[in-house]
Order: sequence, then C-alpha cells, then structure tokens
Amino acid sequence: MRIILIEPYYAGSHRSWADGWVANSRHDIELLHHEADFWRWRMRGSAVTLAEELVASIEAHGPPDVLVVSDMIDLPVLLGFARRSLPASVPVVLYMHENQLLYPLGPAQQPDDALALVNWKSVAAADATWFNSHFHRDGFFTELPRLLHRMPDRRHEHLVAATYERSSVHPIGVDVADLIAARRDDDVHSDGPLVLWNQRWDHDKNPGAVFRALVKIAAERVPFRLALAGENQRVDPREFAWVQEQLGSRVVHVGHLPSVDYRALLLRSDIVVSAARHEFFGIAIVEAIAAGAVPVLPNRLSFPEVVPAEWHTAALYPEGELRQRLIAAMRDLPGSRVAGAGLREVMGRFDWSLVAAEYDDAAEEFSRQETARSSESG
Repeated sequence: MRIILIEPYYAGSHRSWADGWVANSRHDIELLHHEADFWRWRMRGSAVTLAEELVASIEAHGPPDVLVVSDMIDLPVLLGFARRSLPASVPVVLYMHENQLLYPLGPAQQPDDALALVNWKSVAAADATWFNSHFHRDGFFTELPRLLHRMPDRRHEHLVAATYERSSVHPIGVDVADLIAARRDDDVHSDGPLVLWNQRWDHDKNPGAVFRALVKIAAERVPFRLALAGENQRVDPREFAWVQEQLGSRVVHVGHLPSVDYRALLLRSDIVVSAARHEFFGIAIVEAIAAGAVPVLPNRLSFPEVVPAEWHTAALYPEGELRQRLIAAMRDLPGSRVAGAGLREVMGRFDWSLVAAEYDDAAEEFSRQETARSSESG
C-alpha cells in the first residue's frame, strides 16, 4: 500500500514518529516535511506549501492509498489546495501529537483561540483522527465544547460527536528493544545514584519543580548526581543555570547528546524524574524506563497510562510528594528496583516493531472501509 505522510514540524517527537514509522512499516511510505522552525507559522501557513509538494508527488507517482498528516497543519487548507489532484476517495488520517486547546501557555504568551481552532477544523476535516494516548483524546474532547462555546454563533457543536466516533488511540513507537536487552551495571555509585532529567527544556515540562526539590535534597546531604539531557529550545534557560550553580559538581552532564551517547547515558541512569504540567505521551520517559531507570513521575497526565496500574504505587507520586519520593528512591535504590521489577520489559509494548505493525494494520483496514464506502455510494 502507498501512504503519503506529511509532517510540518520535522523535529523532536514529531521526527521520531515519522522516521520510525517509515523505517519499520511494511508499506511504501513517502515522507513530506518542513523544517522545525516557526511553529505558529507552520500551523498557519505550511498547508499551502505542503499541498504543492503533495500535488507534485501525486503527479509523479500517482495518488496514495491513504494520506496521513500530523497535527501541526491546517488540514482543510491542505485539502483545498490539493483538491484538483487528490482524489476524493483517498482517506485522510490526522495524527495528534498535541493540541493547542490544552497546551499550557508560556510566561509571555497570551490566550489565542486561533490555533486551537486550526486543530479543531483539522479534526473535523479528517476521515479519522489518531491520538497518541487516551489521556490526550479524552482531554481534547472534554475541552472542545468550551472552545466552541466561546464562538459567537454557529458553533459547530453538532459535529463533535461524529468526530469523536472517528477517533482512536495509537501510541507513538519508540526504539526500546535494544535498551531493554542491554546489560546494566546496577552497583551503587560512591557518589550516589545518577538522577536523569531528559525532557524538552521548556516551561510545560516544569523543570523548576524538579530542580528546587533536588537542591533541597542536596542541602540534606543525601548523595546523588544529576544529568540534564533533552532538547534545549529555550533562549534563556534560567532554571538550568541556577541548578548548575546550586549543585556544582553533582551535575555530571548538561545538554543534548548524539543518539549513541544519549542511549549510553540512559543505561547509566539510576532514576528518571518528571514534574511535567503537560505530557500527552512521553517518549523520553519510556526510553529511560526501558533502559532500567527507576521512574519518579507525577500521578497525572499520560503517566498513569504509560505505566500500567500494577506499578503505579512504585512509579507515580501523589501531588506534593516529589521530594519525598526522590529521597526514598535515592536512599533505597535496590528496594526501588525491586518494587519496579518487570516495568522495564513492559515498555517493549511501545517498540516500533509492534507499533508500526499496528499503524500498518489500521491504515489497511481504514483504506478497505473507505473503498467499500465509496463503492456503495457510487
């Protein structure tokens, strides 16, 4: 089957998703993408230029069996510009990594419904919408009526139920099989366990809460080391400069790493921690758990879904107990590993070898259904 996959913001989790499916699919997938710059402009304007690329591909190779597009695009605009080349019978899937209805505002941002409406119109225009977690899907459709109610009239509310029925959940694939299989050295280091913070350096991941907890723990003379990885998209990462100043030699790594070095760091890390305010899936956390790190994660967002219920007590902390849970893990790392035994292997359910096959099957079934529907209506 021929699939065209469109990704307007080709970096980070979006790039991992696109590349992972292309590399592991049994289908012929052509990837069209734009650079990962100016994300607001991508949402507002990339549909026009990506439609040009889509038309060129169709003219050169024929139409796809299925068109899949990522969420950072104005889908109705894309379809409008491609309407003379893209047959109406080609089904369109929208993949939702995140949405602007629920994304927390940054310190300098003002509320703006325009981009949230881009997401809604794309969902309404798609033949099917795939969300990366049940938490994401449920949150989107809970918030959607509030967005539409703010509109002055003709609020589209009659369309919501049908779009929900056309939606489903398909998690992001992650390359974890080799991490799960890799051997670790779990001997306790003389300078204490290595704590890993490996998420995107941005306000929605709430690094300040983690760093304040670690500084307090250091003041209590609990031994530990800290590695700060992840992508730095900030111009002024003040919390990161502050924690380095406060913790000094305890900070053993700072910054983004090439893939090989990053995966080696994952396998050295003893604890992975998060205090995120926003997380629809959590690739970095899945990677760290698969590598054998003890998770210290908030009992909210997508984490109770990524971590099966059997390990919630061991891996998830209640609101307000981040510092206490970190101290407990640092002081009894062997006990924490025993409590989380088996969780590392469970992350294998997100490996691309399984998820790509799930995507492929879903795309095939979707194409068959749409073909049958078109034949019946014709």
